[in-house]
Amino acid sequence: MAYIMCKEQKELPINHSGPEDFRWHRSKWLTDSANASQFDVGIVSLDPDRFSYPYHFHYGAEELFVILSGSAILRTPEGFQEVSQGDVIFFETGATGAHQLYNHTDTPCQYVDLYTDMGIDVCEYPDSGKINAIGENLGQIHFKKQNAGYFEGEENVREKWKGHLTKK
Repeated sequence: MAYIMCKEQKELPINHSGPEDFRWHRSKWLTDSANASQFDVGIVSLDPDRFSYPYHFHYGAEELFVILSGSAILRTPEGFQEVSQGDVIFFETGATGAHQLYNHTDTPCQYVDLYTDMGIDVCEYPDSGKINAIGENLGQIHFKKQNAGYFEGEENVREKWKGHLTKK
C-alpha cells in the first residue's frame, strides 16, 4: 500500500519536552500512519532563533534531511554552513555524522527528517558527553564520563553460579 505524505494534511505539534531553545514542531508521519519497519520519517518545522535536537550522532542509524522551505545554519564536525530550500543533507553513522541545526532567520525552516530505524540505536551527544540508548523499552540517557572494559565488574562470576558448577 502506498502512503502519501502531504504536509497540508498533517499537524506539526510542538515539542515541549526540553528547554525553550530546543522548541520545534514535528510529526512522525510514516511511523504514525504506516507499518514502516526500517524508516522513521517526519516533517520538522524549526522556529526562528531555535535549535533542532542537541548536537548528536547515531551509531546505528543514518539520517537524511531535505529542506522544504526556509534556511538554517547546519553544524557538523567540519564547521558551520547555511542550508536552504532544496538542499538534501546526509549524515552517516558515527562521529563524522554529528549534526545540529539553528534557525538564524525570521521564518520557520521546514524539513523532512528521515532516518533508518532498525529497532535499536545508540546516540551520542558530544557537547554534554551523554549516550542515549534508543529503542523499544529503552530510552535511557547516561553521561559518558567513564569507559568500562567489557569484562569490568564481571570478576566474581563464579559466585553467581555457586552450587551450579560441576566438573564432568
